[in-house]
Formats: sequence, structure tokens, C-alpha cells
Amino acid sequence: LMQSFQGSQGRAYLFNSVVNVGCGPAEERVLLTGLHAVADIYCENCKTTLGWKYEHAFESSQKYKEGKFIIELAHMIKDNGWE
Repeated sequence: LMQSFQGSQGRAYLFNSVVNVGCGPAEERVLLTGLHAVADIYCENCKTTLGWKYEHAFESSQKYKEGKFIIELAHMIKDNGWE
């Protein structure tokens, strides 16, 4: 778990692995740290988009993100009605 990441809806966290999450098709996106191939990830239960998976980083300084997952904080706190 790494902090200090920015998602489209604010603060986000980088994870090595996640569970109960599906993955969409990869696409190239220009993010704050450069060009990446990413795939949206979503909750297997409710299908809400939670963040994305880094499939490929085009800049060598960003290679550590490959295969890891970003989940936005906005989707981790009571977004699903859990108590």
C-alpha cells in the first residue's frame, strides 16, 4: 500500500493486489505522471468503477507501477452502504 497518489476523484492508494475486483480492457491514457496503459477496475459485486490497474508504464521512472492497482479513497469509504 502506497499513499500520495491522485485519482480522478481525489486521493488514491496504490496496491500490489486486490480481491473481488474485475478488470476492463487496457487503454493508453495520459496521467499526471505520463503515458500509461491502464485498465479500469470495478467491484465484482456492484460493478462500480473503483480505479485502475497499471498494465504498462512508458516512462522508466514509472515502471514500478506495472501490475499494481489504484483505488480511489472516495470508493473505499461508505460508497457501498456498508456500516
